[in-house]
Amino acid sequence: MILEVAILNIKSGLAADFEAAFNEAQKIISSMNGYVSHQLKKCLEEDDKYILLVTWKTLEAHTEGFRASTEYRDWKKLLHHFYEPFPIVEHYVEVESCNNKA
Repeated sequence: MILEVAILNIKSGLAADFEAAFNEAQKIISSMNGYVSHQLKKCLEEDDKYILLVTWKTLEAHTEGFRASTEYRDWKKLLHHFYEPFPIVEHYVEVESCNNKA
């Protein structure tokens, strides 16, 4: 599994509009081949800052499958105009995990 991580800085005052657009956009990404799950989290310290976490089966499912798809054009149209600056997207693999609530 691959974790895609993007820190999203939204133009000031557009957070509610971004969240509404993301509600539509998440239907696009969740329908893609190789998609597993996603979470959008809002920063407590900065009103216009979010983190998007998307789990993919493979790196290629995101970089080649989703980004090369016609659906990605719809995703871009819904969301990309909200970002300032444009987010850096990184991919991570699990090294170790612990689910112990000790």
